[in-house]
Amino acid sequence: MTKKEIADKLSAKGLRVTPQRIAIFGAVLKMNNHPTAEKVCEYIKKNHPNISVGTVYKVLDSLVENNLLKKVKTEGGTMRYDPLQSSHHHLYCEESDRIEDYEDEKLDQLITDYFARKGIDNFEIENIQLHITGKFQQ
Repeated sequence: MTKKEIADKLSAKGLRVTPQRIAIFGAVLKMNNHPTAEKVCEYIKKNHPNISVGTVYKVLDSLVENNLLKKVKTEGGTMRYDPLQSSHHHLYCEESDRIEDYEDEKLDQLITDYFARKGIDNFEIENIQLHITGKFQQ
C-alpha cells in the first residue's frame, strides 16, 4: 500500500494524517506478520529514529479504535496487531511465535449454523474468531 493510500485510509476515518501515523500503519502492513508494538518500533526506527515508543503505542491504539487494525493476543499474553479487517481465524504456533491468518467459508458457515440452532441465552453473536494453537511443520 502506498503512502497516499495509507493517508487516504487515515483521512477516511477522520484521523489527522501525520508522518508518524503513516510510518506506523505502513510498518504493520509491510511486516505482514502480526507484529508486536516492539517489533513495529524496531522496524520504523531505521527510517524514523526520533519516534518514541509511547507514540507507537498511542498510534497503534488509535488505529485499533478506528478499525484499521485488530489486536490479537497470543497464548503468552503478548499483544500483536493485524491489518486484515475481514472476518478470519488465526493459526498460532507457540514454539515459533508465528501467527497465520486462516480463512474458511465452510468452517464459518458451520459455526454460524451451529450457534443459530443452539443459541446462547441473553447473548447476540456479532463475530466469531477462532484462535487455533498448534505447530507449523517445517
